[in-house]
Parts: sequence; structure tokens; C-alpha cells
Amino acid sequence: MKAIISQTHPKSQRIKIKIPFEAFDWRIELKKIQCIFYHKPQKQWSVPNTEGNLKRLKVIFGKNFEIINNKGKLAIPAFEMTPHIANQVEAMMTKLVLIGREQSTIMTYRSEILHYFKEFEDKDLKVITKQEIEQYLFRLKDKHHISDSKQNQIINAIKFYQEKVLGLSRTIYDLTRPKKSKTLPGTLTEDEVFRLINQPTNIKHKAMLTILYSGGLRISEVTKLRIEDIKSDDKQIFIKAAKGKKDRYTLLSEETLRLLRTYFIEWRPSYWLFEGATGGQYSVSSIQKVFRKAAINANISPWATPHTLRHSFATHLLQANVNLRYIQQALGHESPDTTQIYTHIVSLNNDVVQSPLDRLLEKRKKETSRHEDETDKNIG
Repeated sequence: MKAIISQTHPKSQRIKIKIPFEAFDWRIELKKIQCIFYHKPQKQWSVPNTEGNLKRLKVIFGKNFEIINNKGKLAIPAFEMTPHIANQVEAMMTKLVLIGREQSTIMTYRSEILHYFKEFEDKDLKVITKQEIEQYLFRLKDKHHISDSKQNQIINAIKFYQEKVLGLSRTIYDLTRPKKSKTLPGTLTEDEVFRLINQPTNIKHKAMLTILYSGGLRISEVTKLRIEDIKSDDKQIFIKAAKGKKDRYTLLSEETLRLLRTYFIEWRPSYWLFEGATGGQYSVSSIQKVFRKAAINANISPWATPHTLRHSFATHLLQANVNLRYIQQALGHESPDTTQIYTHIVSLNNDVVQSPLDRLLEKRKKETSRHEDETDKNIG
């Protein structure tokens, strides 16, 4: 009995897994993974394409799996961490914590720097040249087909270590980066959002999904909301120390406020707006599970994530002709260029711009109708 793990493309957002029908124990463990989805037509499962999920799949299947892809991509080999590498990792993580980086950033940097430490384990990292680093990145691209985003993450981790931990000059490590792809964010229609946020029967779950959309919040911002951050008199939500350690205010809708009041009476949180079973912050992973269950029941795109609600919030405001500057403030974007991307989604909406094919067919239809009217007059 063997599982097939398929990473079909380096940029693929999800890992696909096919298991034998009789693998009941594997199926139970797979269902515990966040944001898992079953593709009925293909009779296979998929999970978000992260290193953590890949490691978890390997633990579930033990030695009974095979990794395949359509590009001959070889997985970056795992290795046993030596005391020397462990000391370097600890020094880097200490610096990241001291300067106040988010936990997600700390774990990403840790993951991306490990293989670099292994690659140059026998060399003094203070004398590694730009050329050596770029040759290292080339080998990763050529042999393991790492994505552009992963390449950028590795560069960020290396630069941080060299500049902040070793104290080396920034100009020496001005590394070549791949051209940033200009992809449009995925969004949901208003009807899909309505179906999604009304799926949960648990009022706490419904309130979390509603506030994600109605305020355009990031999932981490929802977990950090305090009771005092709901400014009911001003119809605002205060977001403290959001991305970039910046405070901001966003919208508090009347309907969201009514829902939160009902939720508060029923659940009586003590400090955090949404608290876990032990009274601390509700976890990001728990909200992801709530979202995934609601998404499946609402029959919306399996690729949607909680962040899709934030993209939908911005897009729907633009469609309602809300000024881009207000949307930028609500989202907490430092640059208007970041918010500008939503205009590309709206500008291609069929309700705003008519396809030349529709215009052509409409013109032909009018000409045909006019010709028929003239014929009828002549006969009469």
C-alpha cells in the first residue's frame, strides 16, 4: 500500500495526494490537516503547498509514499542539524525576536536559512561572496526548481543573517532577484460571501468570518482583537500593531455590531474578543478550519482562504465606487500601489466594460431586426 504525493508545479498552491481506498487510518489523519479538500472527480486529496504540510504527509505515510511531479523536481534533502548549525539558527532567531518580527516571519526565515547553513557549513560565513550565494541559488533553481517567491524568501533570510547577525555591509549582498510576478488576487462574489458567512451555526464562528469580510481584516488581526478595540460609538474597529507595527482603524458595519453584541452576551469573553477554550487568543489554525468547513458547505472555490475575504472586501468597495484612498486606509496599505491592484479586477467586470464580441453581436442583432421591419413594411 503506497501513497502518491504530487507537486505538479513549483508554484502550485496545493499538494495533491492519492491514497488507496482501503487506507482508512491515513484518511483519518489527512482530515486533521488544515484546509484539506477532497477532489471527488479525481478521487484525490489536496492540502496547501507548505513545507510543514509536506513533512506531516511524510510522517503520516512513513516510508510508504512516492513523490512525483511533471518537471523532474528533486526535493531539497533533509539533514541532521549539527551543534554548529543549531548555534547559528539560535543567533538568528534571537535577533528576529529582539527586533519584534512576527512569529510567522521568524519561522519562515528559520526554514529558509537551514539549507544555506548546511551548504556552507565548512566555510566562514563572514567571507562568503555574492557570487557564491548566487551560485547556490542557481543550483536550487536548476536542480530543485524552487519558485520565485521561495527564492526571494531565501534571499531575505540570507541578507538578514549577514547584515543583522554578522553585521556585514548591505551593499555586498545586493543579490539578483527574480522579476516579481503580477498576479491578481482571488475574490468571491457577494453571493458567495453571503453563503459563506451564513454557514456556521456557532455564533462565534459566524462572527469571526463576518468580521474578516466586513472589516477587511487579516486572519492574524482577528485573533489579536480585544473587546476594547470594537468602537461601537464611532462604528470603527481599532487594529493595534498590525503589519509593519502600525495601528489603524477600519469599518465596523451595523450588522457586524449587532452580531457581536449577540455573541458577547452568549460567550462573555473576558479580554480577547475571540478566546480559545483556555481563555487565551483564538488560534489562526482554528479560524482556518472554521473557514474551510464553511467554504465546503457553501460550495465555493476550494482555493479560497480567509485572506480571500479581505480581497473581496476591497473589490466590493471599489465596485460600490468607494474612493481608493479610503480603501487603502481600511486595509492598512502603506503604498497606494498595493491597493491599486484591485482596480484591475473591477475594470474587467462585465458590468463595467462590455466585451467587443457582445457589442458586435448586439449591433448585428439590431441590423437584422431593422432589415426584418423594412421587409414587413414592403410586404404590407
